[in-house]
Amino acid sequence: MDISVIIPLYNEEESLAELCSWIKKVMQEHHLSHEMIMIDDGSTDGSWSVIEKLNSVDPNIKGIKFQRNYGKSAALNEGFRAAQGEVVITLDADLQDSPDEIPALRKMILDDGFDLVSGWKKKRYDNKVTKNLPSKFYNMVTRRMSKIHLHDFNCGLKAYKNRVVKSIEVYGEMHRYIPVLAKWSGFNKIGEKVVEHRPRKYGVTKFGWQRFINGFLDLTSIMFVSRFGKKPMHFFGLWGTVSFLIGLFLTIYLIASKFIDPEYALTNRPAFYIALTLLLLGAQLFLAGFTGELIARSATDRNNYLIEQRLGA
Repeated sequence: MDISVIIPLYNEEESLAELCSWIKKVMQEHHLSHEMIMIDDGSTDGSWSVIEKLNSVDPNIKGIKFQRNYGKSAALNEGFRAAQGEVVITLDADLQDSPDEIPALRKMILDDGFDLVSGWKKKRYDNKVTKNLPSKFYNMVTRRMSKIHLHDFNCGLKAYKNRVVKSIEVYGEMHRYIPVLAKWSGFNKIGEKVVEHRPRKYGVTKFGWQRFINGFLDLTSIMFVSRFGKKPMHFFGLWGTVSFLIGLFLTIYLIASKFIDPEYALTNRPAFYIALTLLLLGAQLFLAGFTGELIARSATDRNNYLIEQRLGA
């Protein structure tokens, strides 16, 4: 199969028929075998009924329905697991992403050798205050932390090699950081393409300020796990040692001062409480490191490494 198109959706019943018709038209024009995998993330409208009707007419349209709303990351993860196409395309169901971009994205994957190509909505039709400005700030921070030079990490329109989506797990709010997850898994050839952003035709935006905050926290989490997930003592042990040694030197200084001047009141000095705090903090960080090591060593996936090729085995 040439292409798997994965479409996560939540309460998008008005746009689904038009979107599927548009995708089918593009595939026929370019003679591409395809499947459309629509993941209904617990919609409360008639989205699933529309998917059932579309499937009855076109078997290339497949559906997955969640019992309740789990979020876009969970929807994409299920779509990735089901995808069979050589190239996997993700796009949103609200018609703001143009299916006309699919052939060019596929070409970049197959002909230019990219592992992942992310869309860049250079000209946007979103609210500048509530969405565009926070999005620019978030993308700038993500670029600097991840060292991946993309302008629009959160663009729903992306293309992947099939083996990329089979090698990553998307959870929480991590759909914003799929390029980071891909790089972490060893797929370093990540490209970008300017794509059309269309005005919203149906429904309302699902964006909220809490998603922006949660996304930043998730980025911090994924950057930490990517570096120290299998070696937590390297982080906690380092800072535990630094904290404990500073506290120890302060303690030695205070004890020496007491011997030199017996009238010296240790508990009246701020340094006494700073030293005590640093010693306790250092010990706690060490304990956190040991606990992390125990968890990492007992994890079922501790030796699950991605092997690109194997010969003579």
